[in-house]
Amino acid sequence: MTATALHSAVPTTADVTEAAVTIRPYVRRTPLLDAQVDGRRLLLKLEHLQRSGSFKLRGALNAMLTRPRVAHVVTASGGNHGLGVATAASILGLPATVFVPNTVPAGKARRIEATGARLVRHGATYAEAAAAATEAADRPGHCYLHAYDDPAVIAGQGTVAAEVVADVPEVDAIAVSVGGGGLAAGTALAIGPRATVAVEPYDCQCLADALTAGRPVDCQVNSAAASALGATRIGELPFAILQQRPADSVLVTDAELLAARDLLWEHFRIAAEPAAAVPFAAWLAGRVSGRLPCVVICGANTDWTPTHT
Repeated sequence: MTATALHSAVPTTADVTEAAVTIRPYVRRTPLLDAQVDGRRLLLKLEHLQRSGSFKLRGALNAMLTRPRVAHVVTASGGNHGLGVATAASILGLPATVFVPNTVPAGKARRIEATGARLVRHGATYAEAAAAATEAADRPGHCYLHAYDDPAVIAGQGTVAAEVVADVPEVDAIAVSVGGGGLAAGTALAIGPRATVAVEPYDCQCLADALTAGRPVDCQVNSAAASALGATRIGELPFAILQQRPADSVLVTDAELLAARDLLWEHFRIAAEPAAAVPFAAWLAGRVSGRLPCVVICGANTDWTPTHT
């Protein structure tokens, strides 16, 4: 399927509902923790407990299961999407090649290779790895699976928020991390009138920059969370969805997100990667509104030690 064909199909709420049915035999319905921090109540969606260690498995499976079977799947990733694709390919008995930037964390690279997928390091950024992966996929029987600018991937990611709403209908805001925008867009599709809070680090703010410009634009990528949130430009499809269903765009500093990561460990023994702590950082700083908000802890694929011991 061509990029033009993909971009012509903006996913809908019904697509999220269908994706939940499609992927149900293969994914975990991750727990929802009703928690308090300093007397403030919030829900934590523990998506870091998903198979492959992040929500990315959902979108990868939905895309592979809803399209004609191919001989080989190719993708590019900062790590988590690559691991989701590699895990999905292993589940479905497909060979996969994952292109990653040279800066990929060792833990993510090791886990991708452990699935049996071929790992190719290329370039300094996600964009450079994606260009090489797209070229490699341009051969018979191969298919390139985009990390976020793909309707089936977005619909699959939306199943995270759909589970939250099904479990606790009174939730009124869901905060998620933003890289290329697939999770935020899927969340906006899934939660009806509730607020989507799209959180980024100051030095990886492709959605915030796009909203200012009125269109996707290239942005700076330089954050402790860049290995997972390192897209240099918001996806065309996610941006279109987030214009139709506006999200609250929120920014956090690296110091805030690293402190939030450490607090997740101290309070709950949740070993989250920096990118997964981004929405929790926004909540801690009072930038997530709602009487009963939910923060999605979206991934745990890194080897880390707390900032403070």
